[in-house]
Amino acid sequence: MAASEENSALFPIFILTMMALPLVPYTLYKLFSSFVKETTSIHCHCSVCSRSGKYRKSIYKKIINFSTYSNLTLVLLWVAMAGLIYHIKHTTHEVQVFDPFNILGLDSGVSESDIKKAYRRLSIQYHPDKNPDPEAHQYFIEYISKAYQALTDPVSRENYEKYGHPDGKQGLKVGIALPEFLLNIDGASGGILLIGIVGICILLPLVVAVIYLTRSAKYTGNYVMHQTISTYYYFMKPSLAPSKVVELFTKAAEYLDLPVRRIDEEHLQRLFVLVRSELNLDLKNIRQEQAKFLKQHPAIVKTDLLIQAQLNREFAALSPTLQRDFRHVVELAPRLLEELMKMALIPHHPHGYGWLRPAIGVVELSQNIIQAVPLSTRKSSGGFSDGIASFLQLPHFSEAVVKKIARKKVRTFGEFQDLSSQERNDLLIDVAGFSAAESQDVEMVLEMMPSITIDVNCETEGEEGIQEGDIVTMYAWVTLKRGSVLVGSLPHAPFYPFHKEENFWLLLADSASNDVWISQKINYMDESAAITAASKAIQESQEGLGASLKEINAAVKEAVAKVKSGSRLVMRKFQAPAEGNYNLTCYCLCDSWIGCDTKETLKLKVLRRSRAGTRTVASAEEGSAVEDKPEDEIEEEYDDDIESEYSDDDDENDNKRNGVAANGKSHIEGNSSDSEENLN
Repeated sequence: MAASEENSALFPIFILTMMALPLVPYTLYKLFSSFVKETTSIHCHCSVCSRSGKYRKSIYKKIINFSTYSNLTLVLLWVAMAGLIYHIKHTTHEVQVFDPFNILGLDSGVSESDIKKAYRRLSIQYHPDKNPDPEAHQYFIEYISKAYQALTDPVSRENYEKYGHPDGKQGLKVGIALPEFLLNIDGASGGILLIGIVGICILLPLVVAVIYLTRSAKYTGNYVMHQTISTYYYFMKPSLAPSKVVELFTKAAEYLDLPVRRIDEEHLQRLFVLVRSELNLDLKNIRQEQAKFLKQHPAIVKTDLLIQAQLNREFAALSPTLQRDFRHVVELAPRLLEELMKMALIPHHPHGYGWLRPAIGVVELSQNIIQAVPLSTRKSSGGFSDGIASFLQLPHFSEAVVKKIARKKVRTFGEFQDLSSQERNDLLIDVAGFSAAESQDVEMVLEMMPSITIDVNCETEGEEGIQEGDIVTMYAWVTLKRGSVLVGSLPHAPFYPFHKEENFWLLLADSASNDVWISQKINYMDESAAITAASKAIQESQEGLGASLKEINAAVKEAVAKVKSGSRLVMRKFQAPAEGNYNLTCYCLCDSWIGCDTKETLKLKVLRRSRAGTRTVASAEEGSAVEDKPEDEIEEEYDDDIESEYSDDDDENDNKRNGVAANGKSHIEGNSSDSEENLN
């Protein structure tokens, strides 16, 4: 009985311990993650971003951001722990040591007659013949009788004096900290214990496994539905134009689940009228085109119009119910566009190459959605060969402002960036009519815009020259610089209602054949992960070349310094193609900013195999080299242009790039105004 009571008393302590073991470290992890997120989320502080309220620290927004399922569960568990601590503090009793004198109400050292008197007195009170209460009977047997025996029986008294108990030396007792009613398996509570064991040991793991398998069967690791991936892969084409990318993007299975309401029809009709010029419809037959457009799946029509509302900043045309759907659509957009990008870059070609044109179209769409700029503004117009999309991402800019500054012969975004701060300030105030505060906002955003440079080096590891079938190793250092001292930052995106990190895509492609040989996503927010990856890559490369430990440490130290200064290392291998000269282009495309993309050319020469043996992936340490010619002797060779469909054909020759790489080094051409290039 005493053991059962002790186990019951310890049950709350057992539960408290089991709750605290996972809860305390998980809470510390959440707090640390929240602190890191706050310190690394460096965002734009211009007046437009401030008015958007996206970064405002209001109490309501803090409550909304905090009110997630995981956070609320965490709070409830801590409340339960506090309740357990209070219960333990006020209800737990100390374990009493067996003391026969105290049980009989006597002082130690009394005579045997006094012991008998006390026993007779307690017998009248607790003996079963005098008191029918079962608890009194149990107390009389377990405590009063044993106490009297311990003090009157010589053997029992000797055991008590020697071992502290009248029954002699007590063995070690192991109990279970469970309530007494659960341990009473002879009664009705035996079923409760059985149900508890079955529920915890069998049913709970089974339910968790079913939920996990059901979710994993429906979603990928990036929380995109498998049906969406299949749709993107099936409809992906090598010549997919940017306007068609939008149509493919809106076919995601996540968007097919959007609710279709009759009350939204009128608002969607108004929205259609506002954005129909961006829907690639034949305006001469607008009725037939409108009927054809509206015959699509209602959810696809709704998604397409909501995306156009984001691109054209037509937020005022949305009803409260459409606002909720709109936020859901644009929140999923970056995740779905990343998967669409992967489907464009997944090996389609027999040699394992991705497709360049749809990949550029996906990045262009991502840039325009984040910056809320219409796709049509990429088209060359009004003397702007690269369009005006890059200008419209700046605060306070509009088409009218762009036309005003064009009178001062500023016709490209690059020319506008090349102006000094004072020249830009004078231009915006005197010509565009900006106030000093608005001009300062523009300067603030321009300082945040990234400038990317690429240093590509294709090395021969252990061999000279490239031969058919060799494993080519490409090293690319991608360096990001800003006007400010920041490296990782959130983009200026006041019209995108959610936090969005900058991501960059490095593509090594043959623009003539529309093939992407190498692709890699780059992020500048996590410096520690970049240091680890670069150190490991450099160490493995140096070990393969047989470098000494000192040389390896020096190379790793240099790589770490580069990463801390804003560079990221991309090291990839690919198999050399058939014999011939290949004019490759290395693109670095940003998914958040318009006009920050960079490309440079790299010329590789692949020779006929002459070395003995066949090198495979297992011997991948053998590398490649580029054509060994002095740079001034290399004939100017233009890549077949990958131009945006929004660019005019008349400007085609003005946009050609002519940089080349020699002796394994590529030369940067500078930032292109945007990545809008399609295959001729």
